[in-house]
Amino acid sequence: MENTTKQMQLVYGDVTLGLHGYGFHYIFSYQTGGMESLFAYGKEWLYRTPKPTFWRATTDNDRGSGFPLKSGMWLGADLFIRCKAVHVWVDGNSIPLPMAPENNQYHPEEYAQKVAVQFCYETITVPAAEVIVTYEISAIGNIKVDVQYKGKEGLPELPVFGMRFIMPTKADGYCYKGLSGETYPDRKEGAVQGIYQVEGLPVTNYIVPQECGMHMDTEWVEVYRNTVLDNRHQEKKTTVLRFAAIDSKFAFSCLPYTAEELENATHQEELPPARRTVLCIMGAVRGVGGIDSWGSDVEQAYHIDAQKDIHYSFEIRISNKK
Repeated sequence: MENTTKQMQLVYGDVTLGLHGYGFHYIFSYQTGGMESLFAYGKEWLYRTPKPTFWRATTDNDRGSGFPLKSGMWLGADLFIRCKAVHVWVDGNSIPLPMAPENNQYHPEEYAQKVAVQFCYETITVPAAEVIVTYEISAIGNIKVDVQYKGKEGLPELPVFGMRFIMPTKADGYCYKGLSGETYPDRKEGAVQGIYQVEGLPVTNYIVPQECGMHMDTEWVEVYRNTVLDNRHQEKKTTVLRFAAIDSKFAFSCLPYTAEELENATHQEELPPARRTVLCIMGAVRGVGGIDSWGSDVEQAYHIDAQKDIHYSFEIRISNKK
């Protein structure tokens, strides 16, 4: 099964699939249900396996309108999700899941030009919903991520839907092409399209920590880091990872906290030390309202119907080549 072009090497582990090429090493895990390692530019970019995300920290307006009481099951779904199936394609051909003992048939020197790994998830909501995430990796290391949420009748409205990437250390900042400032579907009319540089990972200093830091209508975002967890490599070399929209623009937030950490803190001083980077690439975001904080719901146009499908794609780029 060896590919003589030798552009990307495949390593068929017992519970993992490794992909190696010039400047990158990736590992996909059938056990954790996703991408376990994204090593590029001499740095590891993943602290945890990326998973679908369904929750944003509630705002004063959310709480006033009772939204978390109606949609609270999505908080549990954000914390826990089951990977029920994994599929692998090599150069466009579907192969049996290459875990032990199936992986024993492969040669140590296996190569391909393109590999796709698909993870099928099931939420713990009642009823359960399905999410399908497909990673398509090219020989130059770029990763197309296709994300599909399958709508399910009987589920309450979603706060958000997207993918959450937790990075090992706190980023120095990020640059993006999109709307200026913090924006939401119902709070973006005054924003201006452009390229913006953000220093650090700012968290809006609300008395009670809540949802913040969203950026709508984004074409791309680049995250900058110069620190690593590996004590053998502590040189201060800044590297960047780019996430780019494919067919339609996405929303994103880049914070040092997960939605659950923001949700759990009742005052700013209760937030944990900022040690990680939590980048969420969103396909759908609920509005924040702001009409009042004592009962008015978000306008209907800015709700997310969990009974309808959501589909979006983006690319993780380590190379500028197509």
